[in-house]
Amino acid sequence: MKPVPVDFHLGPLVVHTYGIGLAVTFWFAFRYFERRLRARGYRTDWVVGFFVWEIVSAVVGARVMHVLANLSYYRADPAQVLEVWHGGLSSWGGLLLAVPTGWLVIRRRCPELRLGAAMDVVGPVLAAAWAMGRLLGPQLMYAGGGHLTHQWFGMYYTGQTGKRLPVPIFQAVEDFTIFCVLIVVERRLERFRSTRGTESALVPPAGVVIGSGMVLWGIERVVDEWLWLAYPGQLGDVLVEAAGVALAVAGIVVLVVARRRWRPWLAAELALPSTRTEAPSTASAPPGLEAGAPGLEASAPGLEASAPPGRRDGASRSAAGAARVGADQEGT
Repeated sequence: MKPVPVDFHLGPLVVHTYGIGLAVTFWFAFRYFERRLRARGYRTDWVVGFFVWEIVSAVVGARVMHVLANLSYYRADPAQVLEVWHGGLSSWGGLLLAVPTGWLVIRRRCPELRLGAAMDVVGPVLAAAWAMGRLLGPQLMYAGGGHLTHQWFGMYYTGQTGKRLPVPIFQAVEDFTIFCVLIVVERRLERFRSTRGTESALVPPAGVVIGSGMVLWGIERVVDEWLWLAYPGQLGDVLVEAAGVALAVAGIVVLVVARRRWRPWLAAELALPSTRTEAPSTASAPPGLEAGAPGLEASAPGLEASAPPGRRDGASRSAAGAARVGADQEGT
């Protein structure tokens, strides 16, 4: 079986599949982020510039972190530090530089989008982009596989000997699962307000979506590194596992803070009158209410007075008929 192709030629030009995969992933993230912003009523005229800064900062941060984690390898051949097309981007480094850069850009170009709300919007975008990026990035890059394996699902990767665990495929499935979980959490939060039917201006506290994503993705990275990727004694593997634990703990903190903020918000929201309309009941009146029929005699004049001019006679006849029915029931 041949290894996964990492490049192809267009005449004298060498095209790397890894770079194409990253470009497609960034385009998808851009479109999906823009769509989620528009659905929540935010402006999107600033998103193009925002994504330019995000792409540059994410690639630079990811490459720097990868080089630092594998410094002994790059010391032997410093020229490879700039050869990004061979792969070697750390997700943690990308997040470490891209998140503060993105927040600074948002504060300047879209100040109405608060930090918590922005992170809840971007959480599912990151999960979906990671799922796609694993298939179109590490799966198609140099030495993208995991540990050696003899299992039937093992694959060959350029730069690695023997069949390898297809870790990028495993991670794509995991990240897509996280994306689905975040969407379910988000829709349940939205469903609460729709079932209440309130039209208040109270904004629900943010942080539940991104906090859930932080916990799940942190656990995923620790487990993946420990089971399929780590080699004893390598500093980079230890740092990745430590970063995963730190991210999961930070996510728990975010969820605790969000829960505390939800309590006063929920109390204020429930104190407001619900605008949800109840469907009219077509069931017949209980037997105990039949005895109140004679009381319709007293309400008949009111009905006649409030009825439209063309329907007053009909209202009077209906009231009189109801009164007669009540009188007949008392007689029996």
